[in-house]
Amino acid sequence: MSNEKVFIFDTTLRDGEQVPGCQLNTEEKVEIALDLENLGVDIIEAGFPISSPGDFNSVSEISKAVKKPIICALSRAIISDIDMVNLALKDAKRKRIHTGIGSSDIHIKHKFNSTRDKILEQAIAAVRYSKRYFDDVEFYPEDAGRADQDFLCKMVEEVIKAGATVINIADTTGYNLPEMYGKKIKYLVNNVPNIDKAILSVHCHNDLGLATANSIAGLQNGARQVEATINGIGERAGNTSLEEVVMALKAHPHLNLETGINSKKIVPISKKVSRMMNMPIQRNKAIVGANAFAHSSGIHQDGFLKNRENYEIINPEDVGLKTSSIDLTARSGRAALKHRLKLLGFSFSNVELETIYIKFIELADKKKLLHDEDLYDLMKKYN
Repeated sequence: MSNEKVFIFDTTLRDGEQVPGCQLNTEEKVEIALDLENLGVDIIEAGFPISSPGDFNSVSEISKAVKKPIICALSRAIISDIDMVNLALKDAKRKRIHTGIGSSDIHIKHKFNSTRDKILEQAIAAVRYSKRYFDDVEFYPEDAGRADQDFLCKMVEEVIKAGATVINIADTTGYNLPEMYGKKIKYLVNNVPNIDKAILSVHCHNDLGLATANSIAGLQNGARQVEATINGIGERAGNTSLEEVVMALKAHPHLNLETGINSKKIVPISKKVSRMMNMPIQRNKAIVGANAFAHSSGIHQDGFLKNRENYEIINPEDVGLKTSSIDLTARSGRAALKHRLKLLGFSFSNVELETIYIKFIELADKKKLLHDEDLYDLMKKYN
């Protein structure tokens, strides 16, 4: 069975940039957009043009600079927003508008003070108006994660009739569990008559730490586009992490799903986004955290040194790292210490190793993490 294509929609420069204190200027956005193109993403959501002159300019400049990916810009289901997106994307080689409106009763009542019928009319009108400018129209029923299933089906059906080519099922508040979200996607596939006329997209937030799991569940049930950010940055607890979805699909080939991402470029762009957006990466972050390929406990280090696959399901080289690391701490065993000392050029007998190890543990208890300089000092008396 041949693999099916999963389109990667990167929203680092739109949803990701909404994090307080992480704003970028136009030049910085263009630089990251070019790196995203080099990474192999299919769609770059460049911004929300009507939100500010700076955002409009950034979308416009990214449209001029990027050649291969589709450049997308966000709008509400409002004519002035749609007109602004059209102006901002006028120089894009390939372009898409991303427009939408709330779909849950919570949003309909408490955000829009409206009714289902009026919201549905506005959604249809926005898509029809967008088709004046764009062949490629993505529609988002905001807060679809909490929307009534049958009303959501009706909305999706009607906006596809109006011309939507992609439907973004947004779990805006990160409320869903993977089983719930997967069933929601499957329900749409089975109950929207014209669903084959559009691509289903997953856009999950991480409020409960389930964004990646929900995105994978959506793909398993028929979605073929994932909306994600580098390092999982985004409002509140963040968005689906691009690198986690890409590597999860790579680690599970039985899913028969693949992306066009050059995974060896993941770590470099991860570090750049972290630095430029002043958003440190937690050390235990999957795939790109400093500890993702580090081993410190003696049992793990011994198993890893015998065979990497004992404790690693991903080759670090596949994400752009040179190698895994053996971190020497008070939890480390003799095998790890011996391995590191040999790499540093030291030779010793097994009897000497026992003495060295005792001294090593004493030092590790004091310093917590030992570096090569500490080992050189430790070994002075044995050479």
